Amino acid sequence: MRIDPDRDIEVEVGLDEASDEVAIRAAVAQKIAASPADLPALEVRRRVLDARRGRVRFHLTVGAAGESRELGLPHPREVDVRGPRVVVVGDGPAGLFCAYQLARDGIASIVVDRGKPVQPRRHDLAGLNKRGEVDADSNYCFGEGGAGTYSDGKLYTRAHKRGDVRDVIEVLALHGAPDAILIEGRPHIGSNKLPVVVSAMRARLESVGVEVRFGARVVDLVVDGGRAAGVVLADGSSVTGDAVVLATGHSARDVIAMLAARGVALEPKPFALGVRIEHPQPLINQIQYGRAVGHAALPAASYRLAEQVGGRGVFSFCMCPGGWVVPASTEPGGLVVNGMSLSRRDSVFANSGIVVGIEGGDVAAATAVADRGGALGGIALQRHIEMAAFVAGGGALRAPATRVTDFLERRGSSTVPESSYLPGLAAGDITEVLESSGLPLAGRLRAGIRAFGKTLRGYLTDEAVLIATESRTSSPVRVTRDAASLESISMPGLYPTGEGAGYAGGIVSAALDGMRVARQIVATFAAQ
Repeated sequence: MRIDPDRDIEVEVGLDEASDEVAIRAAVAQKIAASPADLPALEVRRRVLDARRGRVRFHLTVGAAGESRELGLPHPREVDVRGPRVVVVGDGPAGLFCAYQLARDGIASIVVDRGKPVQPRRHDLAGLNKRGEVDADSNYCFGEGGAGTYSDGKLYTRAHKRGDVRDVIEVLALHGAPDAILIEGRPHIGSNKLPVVVSAMRARLESVGVEVRFGARVVDLVVDGGRAAGVVLADGSSVTGDAVVLATGHSARDVIAMLAARGVALEPKPFALGVRIEHPQPLINQIQYGRAVGHAALPAASYRLAEQVGGRGVFSFCMCPGGWVVPASTEPGGLVVNGMSLSRRDSVFANSGIVVGIEGGDVAAATAVADRGGALGGIALQRHIEMAAFVAGGGALRAPATRVTDFLERRGSSTVPESSYLPGLAAGDITEVLESSGLPLAGRLRAGIRAFGKTLRGYLTDEAVLIATESRTSSPVRVTRDAASLESISMPGLYPTGEGAGYAGGIVSAALDGMRVARQIVATFAAQ
């Protein structure tokens, strides 16, 4: 029987059948009323684990096997160093994929990043975890690959309308990401494998003439005739070009301050603040998988939760099954936590951000926060809570923490459970940290967490701990750009992109936005 090679067939199979070719053929044959013997060779194009309604199974998208094709086409080609050159600020997903897309069209670029390549960057991460030392230019947020390099490498996105998600996934797989990301419904790479992937992408770009400079912190723009024509670095040198792409990530506050001083148009945007919650991973597995728990086909279980409280969303963010809570501070005297997982997700802990949506009115109402008005008010609010968490933890990046059960009873904790957070936890009352700004963050979190406990029975337990503070969910500022040209509305030649500019929210969406900006730059150069 012939199956259209472009036709997708959806089937449902049990845990024991997900990797059984005979069982999959039988399911497809039953779905289309055919004999398994009459089917051509098949391939699984997408696999999604479904643990809803107490019945754990896999949904597969299956089609006729086609000829294998090379991944990541078209590949970058030798760039024209005599033609226009683009200065790309930031070597995270947005900047890296922007440079990659430019090189596909032979456009030269020079990528500058304040941090270090992945290997020396590891030493600074060790300093964070073991000694509580913050290097403002090299940490979990800054350096090769950006914040995503050491935060699990989740490739989930809802940004399917912004570009070809498959293209991003294929480029990552071409450079060493596991082939499983090509079919998994919720793919991830892992913080142990992502460094290799981003380094391989950099090596490919350098092989075609793209220049990458690390330890190159931007302190100002080069402006010529009212247009952005390059950047000034901290060592006093300048890097010039025909366009500047700003892909600095959500934590480059000094760059945002520089843009404000330059009069570049900025606007506040919604963001979220809260905590990390950590559970034993076996508990989350039991809650999600029930009687199927322990089956060899099942990964470490995850969850996604959301609730509306007082007109604000309370939701889980960046859930890391089998992972670690890590110190993501970028400024001395401030405490930020985030989550990460390795590719196998085999830690005995599960963690997730639990955060409250913050809107403009909330920032203005943060009575204890100075400079809360205007576009930079959200940064002031973030910084205030981060500093309060640092003080409450007692220094050295020890994090203030409260058992979930104590938090719900409006009391502090005298002890906390064992944690993956290496700098250590300081038992206490995180309510004081959260509400130090004058906002009802703790109350909204309590209501949301209570609701989550009704969704996931067993979620509210003495074994769960809340760790402050999760404050870098996204940038609270948007660098305003023209919808058509993608240039700053006040600084021609400047192309804001990715999370830091307020146009993305994760690895894939940032990569897509960087590629979109690259295509627009190519079109603009071609029209000149």
